[in-house]
Amino acid sequence: MIIMPIKEGENIERALKKFKRKYEKTGVLKELRRRQYFTKPSVVNRVNRLRAIYVEQTYRDED
Repeated sequence: MIIMPIKEGENIERALKKFKRKYEKTGVLKELRRRQYFTKPSVVNRVNRLRAIYVEQTYRDED
């Protein structure tokens, strides 16, 4: 549970913005979307490997 202490006289928009930022940092929404469907471990490994290859190539192209 996210607890947001609000100071006396604080603007509600500012408090809401703080809450949204804190909520995003926890990664709850990202985790929820990730768990909506099952991906096989082999598929996850393949995606991670392809992403690593892409990143490595972009670093090599920079030089």
